[in-house]
Amino acid sequence: MEPNPTTRDDIHQIRLTQYGHGGGCACKIPPGELEEAVRGLGGQTNPGVIVGLDDGDDAAAVLLRDGLAVLSTADFFTPMVDDAYDWGRIAAANALSDIYAMGGTPVVSINHVGWPRGVLPMEVLTEVLRGGLDVARLAGTPVIGGHTIDNPEPIYGMAVTGTAHPDRLLRNDAAQPGLPITLTKPIGVGLLNNRVKQTGEPSPAAIESMTSLNREAAAAALAAGRTAATDVTGFGLLGHLHKMARASGVGAVIDRAAVPLIEGAAEALRDGYVSGGTRRNLDWVRPHLTAGAGITEDDLLLLADAQTSGGLLVVGEVPGYPVIGETVSGSGIAVR
Repeated sequence: MEPNPTTRDDIHQIRLTQYGHGGGCACKIPPGELEEAVRGLGGQTNPGVIVGLDDGDDAAAVLLRDGLAVLSTADFFTPMVDDAYDWGRIAAANALSDIYAMGGTPVVSINHVGWPRGVLPMEVLTEVLRGGLDVARLAGTPVIGGHTIDNPEPIYGMAVTGTAHPDRLLRNDAAQPGLPITLTKPIGVGLLNNRVKQTGEPSPAAIESMTSLNREAAAAALAAGRTAATDVTGFGLLGHLHKMARASGVGAVIDRAAVPLIEGAAEALRDGYVSGGTRRNLDWVRPHLTAGAGITEDDLLLLADAQTSGGLLVVGEVPGYPVIGETVSGSGIAVR
């Protein structure tokens, strides 16, 4: 007798990473292509728009009334892990991160789902949604519906609405030169996610990192009086730093040895588990990059690693988190 494909044991045998061409934020459209696609769409003149398309910040910010701005963002992707519940948790944490990266508080979320209903059991989707709901609950954010489509590849994520004080936003165009650069999570999850896709070998350290909220890091940054930040996701540390430095009109120096790595990332790099998205990230930022003596191509690939639900990159010191470099006058990024 054939096993029931909808039992919990069989659900956990499904390798979700085999049903998508990419995984997590590594399946993003390359940054250069994306910027070309949205070129000319910025410059909106609505006086209520505080943060719009112009600098590619993490979320939009619109002034609702004196002392209150509403934040809006959406994020979704294909599976980067095989466990459906974990995928849901990671996707929710990643979507919520855009609100935290702006210094905001998430208020409400809605689900975005694309599902190959003739290929994957609906019970698997239930596990995905349960994971997203549990992380949203952890954030104190109700999930009040969403939208679903029948799709060749499984896709899941959330649109999140939040609030913030308009004078206490964390923005990617507010960096000043001569300040430390802080990173609040280790990097390398893209390498480990690619290893999962290729081998089926999970990384508990990567899952723990990707499911951790950036709530405490954002609160610490605001308490320290910081004004410039972004989160590190699909464009990698170098890509997101480049966007922030360019928007702010500053340069940056990164100390490679000071950048924390997640457990197993160095070994995954050694073994060649570099995603196409990571290579495209490095190609995009390379014209603005200067590598110091002893910095190898592998070092740069690691710094360009396409993260999913990564940490915050904050200009200024944030107590309790490592400093990985500094902003400087000028332009471009130097890696030493």
